[in-house]
Amino acid sequence: MLANDYAGRIETFGRKAGVTSLKISEWSESQNPNVKSRMEEEAKTLLSTVPQGAITFVLDERGKSHSSEDFAALIRKHADQGANDISFLIGGPDGHDPSTRTKASHIIALGAMTWPHRLARIMLLEQIYRSLTIMVNHPYHRG
Repeated sequence: MLANDYAGRIETFGRKAGVTSLKISEWSESQNPNVKSRMEEEAKTLLSTVPQGAITFVLDERGKSHSSEDFAALIRKHADQGANDISFLIGGPDGHDPSTRTKASHIIALGAMTWPHRLARIMLLEQIYRSLTIMVNHPYHRG
């Protein structure tokens, strides 16, 4: 599975860049028939996984797009400032509840298009891995 491949790369290679662990949380989407209630329920679930004091990136198509270099610099900045935890939140099919965006340190986009959850996860994991390679000048990123 491609997501597992990138997660393994991050865990193995990440130590060179100061990343000591990676945790991926997954659960079934809410079955609540009301969209607003479903988004609120998903927000509570998402936010319950975020460690106290974590830097939180919310993925949202209305967020700011970054180049790989800028994304790496943003992660490096937080790491240099002593961030112990960085969380990335991918919303459900209806998007993020406003409470999730309000609690975000950063709202970022993987471009202007909307991506299915599983593809967004793989794309995000690849970009985290790419960021680590940029941070340690590894040739994986040749941009």
